[in-house]
Amino acid sequence: MRYLTRRLDSAVVVDPRKQQGLSQVFFGATVTYAKADGGERTVTLVGVDEADLSQRKISWLSPVAQALMKARVGDTVPQRTPSGIEEIEIVAILYR
Repeated sequence: MRYLTRRLDSAVVVDPRKQQGLSQVFFGATVTYAKADGGERTVTLVGVDEADLSQRKISWLSPVAQALMKARVGDTVPQRTPSGIEEIEIVAILYR
């Protein structure tokens, strides 16, 4: 209970539309990226407590989100996977 109370006391609401540097990936971004196999995925970077893979919301601390952070459309970034490093390309960044 104390843990949750402290989390609520320090929580800050972030409006993704008011983020600075909207051409880069930061907290709150919805990012579409292409994988090497040609498939595309769209995810939204959210807080740890909001993460829900069924809704394509991933924690900003996850390996995928960390690979995407600060990237811009057209950038190719390395992502660590269990089978090694995979290159992913940023296709679109949206803040809603």
